[in-house]
Amino acid sequence: MKKTFKLHVEGKNSDRLLEAIKHEVRKYVKREKRKTLPQGANYWAFDCKFGTTEAAAEVLHLGEITKQMDVVSKAGGDSFYVEILARPAVRTPRERSVDENDLNDDDDMFDE
Repeated sequence: MKKTFKLHVEGKNSDRLLEAIKHEVRKYVKREKRKTLPQGANYWAFDCKFGTTEAAAEVLHLGEITKQMDVVSKAGGDSFYVEILARPAVRTPRERSVDENDLNDDDDMFDE
């Protein structure tokens, strides 16, 4: 999704328009997550950009986009640009270090 959204449209309430834009973005993300993953990938990652214009767009985390929409709306902006591109990715398990102290801490709980 690469789109410039207008916040002020003649005859429409800007607050309701902002909520409709947020809904459209969430709907797009859900639709992309439902697509079948290619072989070797185990989740969809999203590359996102947000800005007042396409040229001024900055890389952002997916969870921050709606917050930035609110910031632009409260600042009185007329429009903003959103870019969300889905890509298949592989999530690797985290390395978990097991210390002997962690194992012994459970035993201390029953000594009292």
